Amino acid sequence: MAPATLKSSFLPKKAEWGATRQAAPPKTVTVSMAVRASPYADELVQTAKTIASPGRGILATDETNGTCGKKLASIGLENTEANRLAYRTLLVSAPGLGQYISGVILFEETLYQSTADGKKITDILVEQGIVPGIKVDKGLAPLAGSNNELWCRGLDGLASREAAYYQAGARFAKWRTVLSIPNGPSELAVKEAACGLARYAAISQDNGLVPIVEPEILLDGEHGIERTFEVALKVWAETFYYMAENNVMLEGILLKPSMVTPGAECEDKATPEQVASYSRKLLHRRVPPAVPGIMFLSGGQSEVEATQNLNAINQTPHPWHVSFSFARALQNTCLKTWAGRPENVKAAHDALLLRAKANSLAQLGKYTSDGEDAEASEGMFVKNYVY
Repeated sequence: MAPATLKSSFLPKKAEWGATRQAAPPKTVTVSMAVRASPYADELVQTAKTIASPGRGILATDETNGTCGKKLASIGLENTEANRLAYRTLLVSAPGLGQYISGVILFEETLYQSTADGKKITDILVEQGIVPGIKVDKGLAPLAGSNNELWCRGLDGLASREAAYYQAGARFAKWRTVLSIPNGPSELAVKEAACGLARYAAISQDNGLVPIVEPEILLDGEHGIERTFEVALKVWAETFYYMAENNVMLEGILLKPSMVTPGAECEDKATPEQVASYSRKLLHRRVPPAVPGIMFLSGGQSEVEATQNLNAINQTPHPWHVSFSFARALQNTCLKTWAGRPENVKAAHDALLLRAKANSLAQLGKYTSDGEDAEASEGMFVKNYVY
């Protein structure tokens, strides 16, 4: 039987066998990379450096009026504008606060308020060398198509709002979105969070505000520290990818990550050294050295726990300023001490300054928990906590 003849259109003709084929010369491809820089570029870098200054961190006082009302209710006060102003004035007016606090995040209501004697809240901060900041997101909502997850609203109209905030004295912004480990997080939720944060960051820089980038990985759940680390790696990889796609200038941003801890309901508790090891590993694998500051959130840890963990993280040098942006972990004892009574203002200020100084020392890696009050060690985790 005669062998079958191979027929194929992609083989050269027999006459061409052995002939040398010349490759076509490469085509010149021109890629346009012109990107308009923010007119505030130099100011953004300077603002970020000011906030990320040695021994200082951020006090977050940007809870919504509803959440602030819950705090006031815990000490027997009504949720009125006057009471909210009294409490927020208490926080920003502690003498010497600027020694330990470089930035304060305000809620929109507070940004435009003045104290009872007519002094603007923003002026009180600036006089202490503290940079005023502003919460700019519109809160969380159910993410359709996800595993009962959430997304952060607020991009519509953000540019015009931020232009007004800049005129009112704000110089940095905060946008908080959240991811839940018990619910996944799903690919959809991670991408939604990263895309939203990147667009917010780009819009903020265009309007003169240093964006704090905050994809909070919630403490809710029974998962171990390894699972938190795995999720954090994914979340921050996506976040930096989309920030690059949106031409965000990394020298003019601040990060607000969660510390890498086990879930709040995990039976295996982590030591400060373990939290520090995983948190440092996350930063070194994901965060470019161009970023000026890492301002860790406390996320429901006790006042002492958050400070201990921050101190442990700062036992080795970093290419970034590694500090804090705490709300409850700075405010809790202060609020209870004040109790809404004018005669307690000085004691409340002392309580706030004590916690601010402790975290200042932790930023420098010099904190010890000797002499800490037992109440400061009480956990503040709240399941499904919202601002």
